[in-house]
Amino acid sequence: MNDLTRRTLISSGIASGLAVTAAPTLAKPATPSGTPAPWGATPSKRQLVWHRRERYAFIHFSINTFTGREWGYGDESPDLFNPTDFDPDQIVAAARAGGMTGIVLTAKHHDGFCLWPTRLTEHCIRNAPYKGGKGDIVGEIERAARRAGLSFGLYLSPWDRNHPEYGRQGYIDYFRAQIVELCTRYGELFEFWFDGANGGDGYYGGARETRKIDAPAYYKWPELIALVHKHQPMACTFDPLGADIRWVGNEDGIAGDPCWPTMPNHPYVQSEGNSGVRGAPLWWPAETNTSIRPGWFYHADEDAKVKSPARLIRFFDESVARGTNMHLNLPPDRRGRIANHDVAVLKSFGDAIRASFATDLAQGAVASASHVRGPAFAASKVLDNDRETYWSAPDGVTTPTLTLDLPPNRSFDLIRLREYLALGVRVTRFAVEAEIGGQWQRLATHECIGAQRIIRLPAPIAARRVRLVILDAPACPAISEVSLFRSVAPIDVAPPASSDLTVLSPRNWRVVTATAPGANVMLDNDVSTVWTVPAPTATPVSVTLDLREAFDLAGFSLTPARHPEKDTAPPRGYRAETSTDGTTWIAAGEGEFPNIAYALATQRVPFTTPRSVRYLRLSFATTALPAAKMAIADIGAFTRG
Repeated sequence: MNDLTRRTLISSGIASGLAVTAAPTLAKPATPSGTPAPWGATPSKRQLVWHRRERYAFIHFSINTFTGREWGYGDESPDLFNPTDFDPDQIVAAARAGGMTGIVLTAKHHDGFCLWPTRLTEHCIRNAPYKGGKGDIVGEIERAARRAGLSFGLYLSPWDRNHPEYGRQGYIDYFRAQIVELCTRYGELFEFWFDGANGGDGYYGGARETRKIDAPAYYKWPELIALVHKHQPMACTFDPLGADIRWVGNEDGIAGDPCWPTMPNHPYVQSEGNSGVRGAPLWWPAETNTSIRPGWFYHADEDAKVKSPARLIRFFDESVARGTNMHLNLPPDRRGRIANHDVAVLKSFGDAIRASFATDLAQGAVASASHVRGPAFAASKVLDNDRETYWSAPDGVTTPTLTLDLPPNRSFDLIRLREYLALGVRVTRFAVEAEIGGQWQRLATHECIGAQRIIRLPAPIAARRVRLVILDAPACPAISEVSLFRSVAPIDVAPPASSDLTVLSPRNWRVVTATAPGANVMLDNDVSTVWTVPAPTATPVSVTLDLREAFDLAGFSLTPARHPEKDTAPPRGYRAETSTDGTTWIAAGEGEFPNIAYALATQRVPFTTPRSVRYLRLSFATTALPAAKMAIADIGAFTRG
């Protein structure tokens, strides 16, 4: 099984920026005389619109929803796809409650099943029982998004584990035809999302073999990106070299600090992607994605593991507040709806963000600056709520200071700064200071303002004055906004119990033997506690568990560490054995965990055949990535459905 993340094989094209129907249009302002010259790389029109989106939803919904997998093999029958109460308006309303400005739907995942009634393949919704073969999930979600004022985008997996011609030219012709269908049937798209996972084992029309490809040479990404833009000029493609937006380097929702929107003109390197590269020649900003649940598709055993509203606020602080866009996955369940608990979390998060940024407490302030380029670039431009105007200093003045004299009784704990992006990212390093009780205090020092930088203070402060100090810049600044806000905490939402009665609780299990001490933390159903052991060399890491009584088991689950320490990695694969007496052991299966190194999602592994089990032994021979230590958060098991 290929262990590369779906975003990792992106040594092929850069993703074009997104455009959302609900996003503000960019009116072309009159250019003031004496405008500063652009510095370095600058964004395209598509990318400028994309930078204003801030938050949008990912919707993973397909065959995997009904098989419990994260990656389908490609041999799944279309008969499996039959949501019992599909409600696109409910899905869109949940996204909107969370403040999302658009939706990106998985039209086809790696299993090759198409959610639109294409005539290019029989492996599609035409042959599913849903609506008697007359359904079109892509069209239904698209229309619901338009009704709600949200923009619509599509995900199309380049890898197809069903198609018999994958790896040969016949599949490329098919894939190009899919792109054209999706780009011409569903109105204006704001994003077209190409996944990075390409090549590995699959069904491939019955061949059941492993097929390797050289992704850049095989797909010819520049041609595919041009094909998207031919039909959708404002759709931003994600994420091979040549597109407009890049992967942030992880699927845990954490952008680098700083996170520069510029990158070198060479195939993506993960170590560069998280923080970008200051002064690099490509404007290739990061999209920061994660799922509201541990997995990308819905799994009932994750009902009690939904991110809390407070965790989503942290996601906001580690994505939007660092100048990237947050892309939050919301997986519908087998009904075809977002689970009620997920909706409650989204509403709490969305309400808190809306309330936090409802009132700009800098309004009414008097702005002044140490240097001003001229009347068209006055310090007051940072307060006029117009992103097309900005304060700037004369050429050669690269470290000026801007000060706001605030009205009395204004307390704040959020500071938002924005550069005028059309002229490039000009500020390298800056500080924010406040005058409190007659004394200036430095509140924060950071690199990169870019699209926006939101600074969250530990507690609200009441300041007489606030100032922005440019500490290092290669060109005079162009600052379009300085705003102050008072944060509102989200309302906590208690997690529900799991609705999946097939999932066993491991809390009463015990560890019989383990390669290293501390293995009992894998049984506490708490992903924040992690069993960490030296990476295996000649001898596999292993653990033997006593389930205390015999169960009719159908398989086991393994959850990797969600926040791995440095130089740790999850296991690449597994060997499972079962026993009824702890003495005689029967092989239950072995294989690799798909995409575990980067998605860090729970792996659900069915046994070759269900069997009576009291003792479970798992062995792990290698780590998924080169690392000194192996880390596992949880182990569980499930019975027959």
